[in-house]
Amino acid sequence: MSQFSGKTVIITGAGKGIGRACARLMAERGASVIAMARTQGDLDALQTECGATGIKVDLADNAAARAAMKQAGTADFLINCAGTNVLESVLEMTEEGYEAIMGINLRAALICAQEFARARVKAGGGGAIVNVTSIAGHRGFQDHMVYAASKAGLEGATRVMAKELGPHGIRVNAVAPTVTMTELAAAAWSDPAKKDPMMVRHPLGRFAEVEDVAKTIAMLLSDDAPVVTGAILPIDGGFLAV
Repeated sequence: MSQFSGKTVIITGAGKGIGRACARLMAERGASVIAMARTQGDLDALQTECGATGIKVDLADNAAARAAMKQAGTADFLINCAGTNVLESVLEMTEEGYEAIMGINLRAALICAQEFARARVKAGGGGAIVNVTSIAGHRGFQDHMVYAASKAGLEGATRVMAKELGPHGIRVNAVAPTVTMTELAAAAWSDPAKKDPMMVRHPLGRFAEVEDVAKTIAMLLSDDAPVVTGAILPIDGGFLAV
């Protein structure tokens, strides 16, 4: 499939999970992929698997994030997928946990979007951004206070980006996945005592696979969604509907 032939996509957090699935899918559909990740081994593997160009970067470093985006150059699409979490309750929240989560999940995403948009405007406009958020920004989950705040904040920023960048022909949307079966999540949710109460709230009867999320992101980037912007699309098996 050559749906994105001749197009270039920058993917943050491309080393693992949803980001890695996005890199594989976008390459499969014809895009040139610029993958950003902290681990060189992950980038080398992606280069072998799908020809992705790797940029090793710790997006928690503001200057490094900007430099990486400038190194990537002008692209057609940006997928802001890099994310992290530190499980802390309201009463046990630490400044270190707060900075770690906000630095990657929100600040880095805004920096990358800003640099992407500046390059697109300079090139004459057009293009699209998809920010990866979470259903945790819509419902309260134990020990997820700062994570929830970061994802809800990114959704608010997505709407502002859509408003301000729309006149330049740049569409900006977000996807909010439910529990997604990365390797880590599969292990974390294998215990029926934890899994079953959550699963009962999913009308489709399953959690999301990384490929489910990647395909939805690709749809939002494609010409099949030409006037969709400012949307927050749940990928949740119906979780938010019940």
